[in-house]
Amino acid sequence: MKYIAALDQGTTSSRCIIFDDLGRIVASHQNEFRQIYPQPGWVEHDPEDIWQSQLDALKMAVEKAGIEPKAIQAIGITNQRETTLVWDKESGKSRHNAIVWQCRRTAPIIEQLKTDGYAEEISRRTGLVPDAYFSGSKLKWLLEKDSELKRDAANGKVCFGTVDSYLTYRLTGGKCHVTDATNASRTMLFNLKTQTWDAELMRILGVPSAVLPKVVDSSAVVGCLDKSVLGSEIPIAALAGDQHAALYGQACFEAGMAKNTYGTGCFLLMNTGSEIVRSANGLVSTMAWRIDGKPTYALEGSVFVAGAAVQWLRDELKLITSAAETQYLAQSIENNGGVYLVPAFTGLGAPYWDMYARGTLVGLTRGAGRAHIARAVLESIAFQSLDVLDAMRHDCGSPVKGLRVDGGATANDFLMQFQANILGAQVIRPRVTETTALGAAMLAGRAVGLWNDTELKTIWQSERVFEPSFTPYEAAKHINDWHRAVERAKNWVDD
Repeated sequence: MKYIAALDQGTTSSRCIIFDDLGRIVASHQNEFRQIYPQPGWVEHDPEDIWQSQLDALKMAVEKAGIEPKAIQAIGITNQRETTLVWDKESGKSRHNAIVWQCRRTAPIIEQLKTDGYAEEISRRTGLVPDAYFSGSKLKWLLEKDSELKRDAANGKVCFGTVDSYLTYRLTGGKCHVTDATNASRTMLFNLKTQTWDAELMRILGVPSAVLPKVVDSSAVVGCLDKSVLGSEIPIAALAGDQHAALYGQACFEAGMAKNTYGTGCFLLMNTGSEIVRSANGLVSTMAWRIDGKPTYALEGSVFVAGAAVQWLRDELKLITSAAETQYLAQSIENNGGVYLVPAFTGLGAPYWDMYARGTLVGLTRGAGRAHIARAVLESIAFQSLDVLDAMRHDCGSPVKGLRVDGGATANDFLMQFQANILGAQVIRPRVTETTALGAAMLAGRAVGLWNDTELKTIWQSERVFEPSFTPYEAAKHINDWHRAVERAKNWVDD
């Protein structure tokens, strides 16, 4: 039996899942790590927490699998995107905490870029809507904040990278400073058409070329695991941002196929093939993946807060002790009682792109209780996903026949059924819901010849299909009330 190890480095935890050569999960291990909030709206991670939690997850998963490291054919890495790290090229020591994709500290930089007239040029070159979400403004902030870091970056003494780049550097003992095209496409520095770092964007953001990693394919051997880690030099054969890996893991290989990942955030991607589709509805054009030097593109809409709202319910409000309780609470009442939550804790993503929106709970009455708030949290995840999907439908001019779903929240049957109800289309849950890790494994397995393209299509299988049960009127009423709530959350921060 042959195996693939998928490292899934997420926003709140690091995981490793071992897959066999039939694409089945053999073992997994997960470690949560600290979230750091220096100021309101700021989010950071300690890079050592990322590294140690991921390293331990790899070792523990291999131990649980009861296999020899040499039986692992390749390692695939998938990661939280846009999170920005800088480290010393020689020592590997971090020069600052990682600035997480959720962090809004660079909103003033984005506003200045817009004021200076760069928004259209950035969008044309990158496919992105200029926003504090993406890595470029975070790197600009770091370089402007620290003059010594800026000087060292210009002199080639500092590495910049997203999490895939950082992990590859550490796993290879500092031998590889690379990133793949999917992660590069989330930096606001990468030209989608030319598939290279863009000199004009580097000038606009004040980023020296010496700090940037080499851009590689999503499925390719880029280096080997340092022997000190597991005692075996295993090929690192795939890098992909988490949402791109999930699109691949859902076997959305053809243009027009779409998936939604329900994680800390919520991310919907549609494969658009070899064509860069420009959105008129607040979506971004991005990479799906790049294989054998050939780019495949996608449309994407990002919801900043999805599963994170459930964590907020648990950790801050302390209304639940586990995420699983939300399904019981939501089903314990007949309806939402007119209660709607807009979880714009870090602003609103697509299709609104309002950096100054904030979380809003509306429709409360004396009879509203814990169950109504829990239900409103779950429904908010589905509503935000619907907004993105509607924008996608308008851009592509075609209806959605079905939505493939993955991520931890897909275990919640109430949420999946409600998603189908307001979408008016099938929601399809696969047998392996860890499709982010599966996608990384598939990309890595392909690179080392474990699977060919035909075999990859057979790995994905459906577990359950949720059929819509709302009448058109019922769906429209819920959606209209949701949009009324969104209007009340917009543009809350006026500074």
